Amino acid sequence: MSTRATRLLKLLDALRQRRQPVSGVQLAETFGVSLRTLYRDIDTLRGQGADIAGDPGIGYQLRPGFLLPPMMFSEEELEAMVLGTRWVASHADPELAMAARGAMDRILGILPEDLRLQVETGGLFAPDWCPSAPEPWLPTLRRAIRGQRALHLAYADAGNRVSQRTIWPFAMAFLDDRRLLAAWCELRGEFRHFRADRVLGLEDAGRGYPETRHGLLRRWRVQEQLRQRDRVTADRN
Repeated sequence: MSTRATRLLKLLDALRQRRQPVSGVQLAETFGVSLRTLYRDIDTLRGQGADIAGDPGIGYQLRPGFLLPPMMFSEEELEAMVLGTRWVASHADPELAMAARGAMDRILGILPEDLRLQVETGGLFAPDWCPSAPEPWLPTLRRAIRGQRALHLAYADAGNRVSQRTIWPFAMAFLDDRRLLAAWCELRGEFRHFRADRVLGLEDAGRGYPETRHGLLRRWRVQEQLRQRDRVTADRN
């Protein structure tokens, strides 16, 4: 998402939280932009359908009940998002769980009262039946995937043999009782899967990896499809 797109969303959220008009000067200072840029942002949001009352010198206020067109979710879509964010909140690390709750609060904040009540009192839950403390490495792993950073990894295998590796992480799966990392392993020269609970130490290698995350993901998917095809062929024989 571009810097301006991010700012527009934050501006909309700031207006949503205000119960009284806020001056353009104050908003411009909050977001570190000129007053002229702030006025353009307000016009852009209005052009996209935001019902923002006010003018320069008076202040701005987002009228209640405003719904961005992309936020016009069906009941099933809202239920899916609620269930998904509740699952993340109960299975992910605290940082990601907090982000999930914040995203849901933001969505609920712009829904009409009747729809918000329906979502808040829905009967879909994602309890953690097998609680296990999230590994402390998860935020570092997520940031490395996002930033395409190589990592130095100390890892214990199923036989408790410890190895030191440099990996290129590109994907992570959150299961009920464990977290799995997919990465290119420089030591083995191939894709490997690592359990987060077997990680003994982790640190940034001080460099990005030479491929893109998307490229690694594509190559890994092709490899997994070939392995699956080979297993099916072997079973048939």
